[in-house]
Amino acid sequence: MNHLTGLYGLPADTLHDLLDLAAGYRAGLNREPEIFAPVLANRRVALVFFENSTRTRFSFELAARHLGASTLSFTAASSSVSKGETLSDTIRNLEAMKVDAFVLRHPSSGAADFVASITDRPVVNAGDGTHEHPTQALLDILTLREYFGRIEGLKIMILGDILHSRVARSNIIGLKTLGAEIAVCAPTTLLPGRIDQLGVQVFTGIDEALAWADAAIVLRLQLERATGGFIPSLEEYSARYGLTDEKLDRLKRLLPVLHPGPINREIEISNLVADRIQPPGYSSSMLMEQVTNGVAVRMAVLHRLLAR
Repeated sequence: MNHLTGLYGLPADTLHDLLDLAAGYRAGLNREPEIFAPVLANRRVALVFFENSTRTRFSFELAARHLGASTLSFTAASSSVSKGETLSDTIRNLEAMKVDAFVLRHPSSGAADFVASITDRPVVNAGDGTHEHPTQALLDILTLREYFGRIEGLKIMILGDILHSRVARSNIIGLKTLGAEIAVCAPTTLLPGRIDQLGVQVFTGIDEALAWADAAIVLRLQLERATGGFIPSLEEYSARYGLTDEKLDRLKRLLPVLHPGPINREIEISNLVADRIQPPGYSSSMLMEQVTNGVAVRMAVLHRLLAR
């Protein structure tokens, strides 16, 4: 594996290897003090972010530092991109500064593959357009594996804006590769055409989807969709597809709930469902576990790409 631009095409053995390594790092994050072997000492990782980020950016930075690497932070608004510099020129200039790897977030689908085609440094896709977000999917899968002890045979339902979600795409690919069954649930306007050809079950009603699922991954509804003709209103979307205690009460069994963040509280997920980590109630929020696992997964990815 020279780059990680997506999960598409990666064999199950590679995914298991990354997850196993991440699980070891996750155990280390639970220890005080956190001490890790500096396997990336004297390495320099460029965090090249053309979009805003909190969890992904900070977790990559922490991951690199835990392993002994240094980081260079790039934001488009304060760079020469604002003066017209192209993506390829940005990458070539950073190469000339002798960085060892690129972590790229970009609004254009395919940007990570493009950068991987013009550099011999490892490239990690931190989210490109509506294409893929591989490390988010890996941390979701690790969180599910920790909870259930397995992935194979699980029924995972992805709820929300599937059409525009790079997180959904990577999760569908990764979870199916590891033997899970996948369903999606959304209004038809937020479902890609021919999505059934991906081998997923499609629900447009949330009650049926919840009854089918072992766990739910709730996606953030990008608020501009309400004015883009995709949904009638945020209120109607929340009433029909927001994950609430009222809907889970009809299920009458505990459901682990994941969300990639940031959360639109009381729109796609209620406060109680987002924050509940123990009964009473029928949801078990895995959101903070996901955040911690994000550091561990990104440590594993950087380790495999850079520790040569």
